[in-house]
Amino acid sequence: MASISKAQLAPLPRTEVLVYWVLSLGSHLYSFYQLHRFSKEYEAGLEREFQLEKGLVKGFKRDPLDFEWNFWTDWAKHSLLWTLIGHAVLSRLTSIFYPKLRVPALAIYGFLAASSVLGIKGVSVLLVHLGLSFSMAQLRKPALSWACNLLLLYTPHIKELQDLQRGWYESDEEHYLLLFSVAVCGLRFISFSLEHCWSPEDHCSVVQLCWLFSYTFYHPFFYNGPIITYKNYIEQMQKSTEESNRDESALSYLVLRLGRIILWWCIAEYMIHVMYMHSIQSNETYIEILPPWALGGLALAVVQFFYVKYLVLFGLPSMLATLDELVPPKLPRCVSIMYSFTGMWRHFDEGLYRWLIRYIYVPLGGSRHGPLCKMFSTGVAFGFVCLWHGGHDFLQYWALMNWAGVLVENTAKSLFASTFIHSIVEQNFSAVMKRRCIALVFAFSTAMLILSNLVFLGGIHVGRIFWKRVFIHGWSTMAPPMLAFLYCYAQIGLEWTPHPP
Repeated sequence: MASISKAQLAPLPRTEVLVYWVLSLGSHLYSFYQLHRFSKEYEAGLEREFQLEKGLVKGFKRDPLDFEWNFWTDWAKHSLLWTLIGHAVLSRLTSIFYPKLRVPALAIYGFLAASSVLGIKGVSVLLVHLGLSFSMAQLRKPALSWACNLLLLYTPHIKELQDLQRGWYESDEEHYLLLFSVAVCGLRFISFSLEHCWSPEDHCSVVQLCWLFSYTFYHPFFYNGPIITYKNYIEQMQKSTEESNRDESALSYLVLRLGRIILWWCIAEYMIHVMYMHSIQSNETYIEILPPWALGGLALAVVQFFYVKYLVLFGLPSMLATLDELVPPKLPRCVSIMYSFTGMWRHFDEGLYRWLIRYIYVPLGGSRHGPLCKMFSTGVAFGFVCLWHGGHDFLQYWALMNWAGVLVENTAKSLFASTFIHSIVEQNFSAVMKRRCIALVFAFSTAMLILSNLVFLGGIHVGRIFWKRVFIHGWSTMAPPMLAFLYCYAQIGLEWTPHPP
């Protein structure tokens, strides 16, 4: 049932779809309003406990507790925005005057930009990792390459190395930037190593090393992604400008995308000015006393902010990559129309999803060797993501919940595709009723998806309290209306997305 494409889904009456839209938008706005009221009511206490910042607009405070947003915003002001502009200017000039020198020029620029922030010692760490990964790849043994790169990814967690590297910098933020760089570059090294192991032995090692250097230090993707595979990078970089399929001019594209990125940034800042969701979720007492609608608003606000944040964090690098004739992964899809674990993984971080499929899921067998192999391959992929993010206890719970969610969805898909169940459904349900049943099933999936995201974004305590208040104590009062609204969201998702997972 979950594999039915939109073309096979019966269209609903327009009035019914309109009702779903009104209920979906209305529930979002009303729950956000209730969270805003709670934020203002307890503003003084939140300010004392979490040091709310002075807002960008007079009369407003600003929630400062989303580390990732503040970290990248501060770095953008400090240097990153200016080095990205420098990359765009250099790329344009070399494309016009010296197209054959564009790739090496951008590689050298990216290396110098990284050196200016990470310092010689920080960049040396990456160069050592690059050299070790490249050398091991020459043996053309995927297992050895995996072992080497996993050890390199683990090195930032060695306490002695942590203390040594932290001493290189004046602030923790500079050290964190090195950690981010090592983690993201680690995925690139794995991509290169495996592609090299799988390729014919007819490539010059010096040329391969130069391409790896370019791939590693490509500035827009260097610190935070999005992820693009080594194979796609070199293929797209080697294409000439004349082969581009983009119809709109570079200037109009730049203006349009910049406008959208600025709008997303404004929405993100507006959210943390009017709803202090990150401060509220940091204190269990506040989560316990949130009114029901405000509790729903907290869950929606946390995941929606995460979505808008990555529209900005991925949007700017993707825009610059597109101007460089690369094809970056699609930007995250709106989480309010995500109604399954499978869809969330496919469409939120498409680059990471493709990376996991190509280098972990498919090599381990995937769905080609039966359900047990598929279960194992999926579990290893989620385990890797957990370890790559740091392996903390809340990440372990999050990975297990996502693994279980995907397995349940795949099992349900196989069950409803069976001849026996399929015949019963066809005989007893109309096409429209089948569509409604699909949305009802996805409403439960969406509830668990939101719960797992709360664990990922807020910690175990947020997920535990949400579960207790909604599904234990509120099973008869809070859970039914919540599932009814999630049913509306699922219907909008089925209406909006071209192919349900």
